[in-house]
Amino acid sequence: MRMRNRYFLISDIVIVILCVYLSYVIRVEIFNLKQFWSGLMLYAFVASIIFPIIFYYAGIYSIYWQYGSIDSILVLVSAQVIATLLVTIISITVSLLFPYKFIIPRSIPIIFLALVLIFISGSRTMLRLVAHYQGSNQIASNSRIQHVMIMGAGKAGSMVVREIKRNPQIGIHVVGFLDDNSDKLNMVIHGVKVLGNRESIPILVKKYAIDEIILAMPSVHGKEIRSIVNICEQCKVNIKIMPGIYELLNGSIGINQLRNVQIEDLLRREPIKTDLNSVRALIHGKKVMVTGGGGSIGSELCNQIFNFDPEELIILGHGENRIFEINQHFSRNQTFNNKCRIIPIIADIRFPYRIKSIFAEYRPDIVFHAAAHKHVPLMELNPTEAIINNVIGTRNLLEASLSTGISQFIMISTDKVVNPTSIMGASKNVAELLVQHAAIDSGLPFITVRFGNVLGSTGSVVLTFKEQIAAGGPITITHPDMKRYFMTIPEAVQLVLQASVLGKGAEVFILDMGEPVKIVDLARDLIRLSGFSGDNIEIIYTGCRPGEKLYEELFADGEVYVKTVHEKLFLASKAGSKLHANLMGEIDLLELAAQNNDRAEIINILKKLIPEYHPYNHVG
Repeated sequence: MRMRNRYFLISDIVIVILCVYLSYVIRVEIFNLKQFWSGLMLYAFVASIIFPIIFYYAGIYSIYWQYGSIDSILVLVSAQVIATLLVTIISITVSLLFPYKFIIPRSIPIIFLALVLIFISGSRTMLRLVAHYQGSNQIASNSRIQHVMIMGAGKAGSMVVREIKRNPQIGIHVVGFLDDNSDKLNMVIHGVKVLGNRESIPILVKKYAIDEIILAMPSVHGKEIRSIVNICEQCKVNIKIMPGIYELLNGSIGINQLRNVQIEDLLRREPIKTDLNSVRALIHGKKVMVTGGGGSIGSELCNQIFNFDPEELIILGHGENRIFEINQHFSRNQTFNNKCRIIPIIADIRFPYRIKSIFAEYRPDIVFHAAAHKHVPLMELNPTEAIINNVIGTRNLLEASLSTGISQFIMISTDKVVNPTSIMGASKNVAELLVQHAAIDSGLPFITVRFGNVLGSTGSVVLTFKEQIAAGGPITITHPDMKRYFMTIPEAVQLVLQASVLGKGAEVFILDMGEPVKIVDLARDLIRLSGFSGDNIEIIYTGCRPGEKLYEELFADGEVYVKTVHEKLFLASKAGSKLHANLMGEIDLLELAAQNNDRAEIINILKKLIPEYHPYNHVG
């Protein structure tokens, strides 16, 4: 890099001096410049100093011109214009101080600027063209060329083409673009023509012997992806996809990000519009605690919160391995945000004395409560743990929060709290009541955010299906009519952060989960995406488990939703609803029943607190 910059510096000085000389020759139309020599020397001397300085501060010498872009050329041109203006001002000022000694005709700066633009910009552009020509030859000489088409002739698709052309060693030749926008047909982008739309895929694959189609539409709906994937599978052509918009939030598009189509792509929804400025205003410079920070939702909360520059990010969890992993993740990326202090804490929210001491020491401003036991069948077998962790743990956090004067508390809830049939759902319902009680008592913005299943979370059905497919099957499903709402983890967390901005106190926010998905359809999609068929992997039905419902609901009986300013967020409100008159007393009794492992008493108290709770609702 230093040697390359040294050569550029020397060549730039030589070109600048030459351009000054040629400027005078062109201006006076003779080569004998004796009477203009002192002015020429002054202008050349000043230019040979100013140009390298301006180029250095403009970053011209840090650009790798073999891969230079239009933006790079624009920076170079701007630097030359600024440098010429400075040289002219300095030179003319000196010439005015010494009249008749330094003669600088008025047209010299204009001629000089034109010449340097031609020679300096031209030399850099020539390097780029030579590199492009060599890259083309490298592709041509590659014996294993892969012929691809790119679906999506937008910004993402053009970036993919540019990356491919910058990396000829990978042996990919882009035959053409595909785009459903008829206005783009026959347009040429980066030398690649738009050949047709998705309906043209079968014909074009056969005509050009296409090996692979790259789907470069990071914000397109999952239904569209499903349609394109089906066409490609019928043509027996391989398909790669660019990650969705949520995966690209913190990075740029690159060849190494292209991957096989995943189930998350088929369930992809329209991108969420987030008021990032409001979220930043809420979090920037604050001490933020995330409970359950090592879990799927908790760790993503930490990742997104970190990007908004909190003063401290307190990551609390009781699983040391998960907390260690996320702390290592932030240690590797700490250079990107040196202002935020990461505090990993191993603690269990079930123990009030430990939680109070942590809050007293670190005094967080905002708490995101994501710690919870969430597996329905396991909690049916272990009701004590569901109560102590989900209910008493939440109470411990709320009491510690109020005693140390935090400004906001956001609890992550679940759609299983609605008309619950499981102890897990009922326990989270009671936790919601506790948050509302604390909000009403304190007048602070303590809120709950409720949503359904998230794809890729620990223990999720998708991961279970993938493991079963890898083992050769069978895939086990409890009931053929089982439906669930699904959302990606980054999408859910984005909406949680948005809800935290809107919350004023005691609200229950509901995320727009889209349409519910039949679990059997999900299983079939996973089988197909794994390269198998129904003949290879069997699906068997095992019957519903205790506490499990055929479909989840987002609103309880008598509960209505109210639209918020955000199109993907709703407020749940129950007409005439009031908290239980002796809520905290019943919670104490519930804690005692859990400590005594008294399942019957736990269920009785839950039914008092939640009239819509109907335990053991077996189906099918």
